[in-house]
Amino acid sequence: MESIHVSIAAPSWSPELARERRRRRPTPPPFPLPSSSTRPGSSLSLPLHLHLHLHLLLLLLVILCHRRARFSALFAMDVSQADPLKEVTLGTDMATEEDYASQARLLQEFTNICNIDKAWIFRSEKGKGSQAMFSISQPNLLANKRRKFILSAQISTGSSNSVSFQWAQFPVEMANASLIVPSPSGSKLLIVKNPENDSPVQMEIWGQSQLEKEFHIPQSVHGSVYTDKWFEGVSWNFDESLIAYVAEEPAPTKPTFNSSGYKKDNSNEKDCGSWKGQGDFEEGWGETYAGKRKPALFVIDIQSGEVRAVQGIASSLSIGQVIWAPSSVGTNQHMVFVGWSSDQRKLGIKYCYNRPCALYAIKNPFHQPEANEKDFKGDSGKGSTLYNLTQSISSAFLPRFSPDGKYLLFLSAKSAVDSGAHGATNSLHKIDWLADGELSLHQSIVDVIPVIMNAEEGCFPGLYFSSLLANPWLSDGCTMILTSIWGSCTVILAVNVLNGNVSRISPPESNASWEILSLDGDNIVAVSSSPTDVPQLKYGYLSNKTISTASWSWLDISSPIFKCSEKVKMLLGSLQFSIIKIPVKNVAACATKGSSKNFEAIFVSTKPKNDMPDPLIVVLHGGPHAVSISSFSKSCAFLSSLGFSLLIVNYRGSLGFGEEALQSLPGKVGSQDVNDVLTAIDHAINLGLANPSKIAVVGGSHGGFLATHLIGQAPDKFIAAAVRNPVCNLALMVGTTDIPDWCYVESFGSEGKNHFTEAPSDEQLSLFYSKSPISHLHKVKTPTIFLLGAQDLRVPVPNGLQYARALKEKGVDCKLIVFPHDVHGIDRPQSDFESFLNIGVWFKKYCK
Repeated sequence: MESIHVSIAAPSWSPELARERRRRRPTPPPFPLPSSSTRPGSSLSLPLHLHLHLHLLLLLLVILCHRRARFSALFAMDVSQADPLKEVTLGTDMATEEDYASQARLLQEFTNICNIDKAWIFRSEKGKGSQAMFSISQPNLLANKRRKFILSAQISTGSSNSVSFQWAQFPVEMANASLIVPSPSGSKLLIVKNPENDSPVQMEIWGQSQLEKEFHIPQSVHGSVYTDKWFEGVSWNFDESLIAYVAEEPAPTKPTFNSSGYKKDNSNEKDCGSWKGQGDFEEGWGETYAGKRKPALFVIDIQSGEVRAVQGIASSLSIGQVIWAPSSVGTNQHMVFVGWSSDQRKLGIKYCYNRPCALYAIKNPFHQPEANEKDFKGDSGKGSTLYNLTQSISSAFLPRFSPDGKYLLFLSAKSAVDSGAHGATNSLHKIDWLADGELSLHQSIVDVIPVIMNAEEGCFPGLYFSSLLANPWLSDGCTMILTSIWGSCTVILAVNVLNGNVSRISPPESNASWEILSLDGDNIVAVSSSPTDVPQLKYGYLSNKTISTASWSWLDISSPIFKCSEKVKMLLGSLQFSIIKIPVKNVAACATKGSSKNFEAIFVSTKPKNDMPDPLIVVLHGGPHAVSISSFSKSCAFLSSLGFSLLIVNYRGSLGFGEEALQSLPGKVGSQDVNDVLTAIDHAINLGLANPSKIAVVGGSHGGFLATHLIGQAPDKFIAAAVRNPVCNLALMVGTTDIPDWCYVESFGSEGKNHFTEAPSDEQLSLFYSKSPISHLHKVKTPTIFLLGAQDLRVPVPNGLQYARALKEKGVDCKLIVFPHDVHGIDRPQSDFESFLNIGVWFKKYCK
């Protein structure tokens, strides 16, 4: 038997150590010390020296077991937090587990609140009342999907400006529905069901009471229909006989191999004696488009079920947002769509409005031309196949025809394309459409709403939106209703496309955010919400019945859609919010007037109870050319309900504040945006809204870039941080991301477009590194939790992983969670839930 030698070194004596030794002194063993008076025949009837040996052996075992328990408990802690003079009990772990349990129950109550994705309203043929249809989604945590269902309501308006919604008793679940598109008359409903694996696409045409048609379109015709709200385009023609849509082009034939080697006679049919090779690599459109190569245009005849690919489109064009041209000139003759060119590498397009694009027109593939039918005229005056309608402008998307068919309206992100910033102030334009049956391709593009460089205080800051109703028109035929960002809010605007007048028709005194859902004739169904209020349906009507001098009133609509628990109502009822103006520091250094103006932050807190403010979480949006708006957010409401105040900062460079303020940031990331956030925090402290010793920070993407910069540049300011897919090292990101041009523009400024290359120089890599949070990592001491999506193509997982490993190496407390199937947004229901649950527990741990 191997002998065990125990040596004990006596440390120098101190009163503290003596007290600690007394505290640690083991409990005496539960048996008496042996003595010579022990009765013969008892179990301890042994010589005295053996009694002593036995007692010492048992005592040694007790000490070793006690120390082993302490040793195991210490190793269960994070090494950087271990203190050898502190006992670690099971109670600590139990407390953390209880935090997870209680917060999970609370988060689930917020998660269960539904969202309205789309809404449609159909006017009654008799002119009395309307039928509304709402497409609603709700997270299904167990299935890790989103449930989709339809809820209908009958709308009745009274003579005294009253309105009544009679809701259906129950919603109808739309299982496996990828898209729901009603026909223009509302008499038919298209439901698209995209396939899994190699199954066919299913298209169903529903009438009022039954399924009328069902089509199964094999992968050899096309792949999945696009449903992403960017390439997405599904359009019924005006007599509801044809549907144009955007779907994935059929995959090219791949090489086939069998036991003999290469098989010359390739086919797409499955053969158990062979396998398909991988084929040539083809670029996709980046983040969220993994496995997608090229969106293409198709038309289906819903009588015959025949599907035709639209021919004549250049192979370099990717297609989206198709609509039918008015049928008054040449019935069902043309379609208009957006085309993005990709002669070389396809760069990521999700959230990237700086990709050049144009509007094109092409003939309906089912159209049979008449002998005297006129067509477009190009340069030679002869009819051609594909027509570029916006050659003189670098960006054109979201096409809409005026009700009379005279104008084609479209949005442009020319500022983003020209500057390289991935988001910027938009502009609205129009062109004449088919005068006398002909369209000259050299007609001028008319500016309806130009880019606003610098708006006066309280005035219209410019257009900022990326979606538009299929039919956004009031009955006068020239007023378009849309939702746009205005500072830290979204608002509803009325735009006269003839004279360019813009009016804000959602209540200007409200700090809540408003969004249009659908039009009911000249009335509006909208939704309003705030950081402290769940969404509320609103019904807007013209007070004076005159569109040209419109004055709008708004009614609350009782709805079953946004129901929440009594606990959530109570928690939200204890909150308040405001929008704070933050003065810019060092105004003299600002290059433009617009960049010297106040920026904003949304402050959310509990209603005043005492003089001690709650711990503060600084919330930072990504982009950087995005914005946080004053709408209801389940995740933010959850964090607020845990006892935190929120400071949601819209630093300069955010959307909604004019082009000059936005363009002040490229070339200054890691400095101007970081200083703006620190300025906002100091402003909140000076107002007595924040305790400077209890401040945490959370952000994702560029918000994660800011959060990791902040804990490095201001290491004593934050007690905890949470980052989701953060940009930590631009020098690493530039070679792995789907948007390497972003690294150049945000690091170099607008001239970064000219420096962009797939092979960065040493000097460029050095600049990227110096602009990155990792260059300040040696100063970081803030406990940080990392949440990363393993399938992220925007900020690939090594970016956050490298930073987290480096923090662990230097002994900073951190936690790392990687979601294996998630992309940049980490928005799958289970992942989103776990993400914010862990953030809540992490912040409570350090902000108590």
